[in-house]
Amino acid sequence: MATKRYKRDFKALEQRRRKAAHLLARGMKQADVARKLCVSRQSVSMWAKALEIDQQAWRRKPLGYQPGLGQAQRKRLCKLLLRGAQAYGFATDLWTLRRIAQLIEQEFGIAYGRTNVWLLLKALGFSCQRPTGRATQRDESAIQQWQHKRWPMLKKKPAEREEPFSLSTRPG
Repeated sequence: MATKRYKRDFKALEQRRRKAAHLLARGMKQADVARKLCVSRQSVSMWAKALEIDQQAWRRKPLGYQPGLGQAQRKRLCKLLLRGAQAYGFATDLWTLRRIAQLIEQEFGIAYGRTNVWLLLKALGFSCQRPTGRATQRDESAIQQWQHKRWPMLKKKPAEREEPFSLSTRPG
């Protein structure tokens, strides 16, 4: 049996929180507010604690999915990424998920977690690229010379024994 999915009415939720704030300010008990508004006692308790800190707490947006970057912002993000990480003050030109999240928050004011940055990049057509890990000033001839001449001299060799030994435990 399929369950119905209801869209949240954020305005109605805010009105309920505002009404609860009004009732609590008039001195009504939390349990009575919960019964009157048909909500849980835990919800009223959380609202009451928030109202103690800030009288406008009922205005806050409820938790849930918040829309991210729009289409125009995504295009702008692509352009920003193509400039390279050093253009934004990072030590290297390597983009990491953490660096991209910092850039998005700095440029657009939206906080993204690393997983969501990964999903966003994937949706934009970017793929994971790993650096080769080789230095640009790498000298292949010096490496070959070291491997063939110096390494064999440094490599440990088994010690020479005067008499042969056996791993057998049987008397011989």
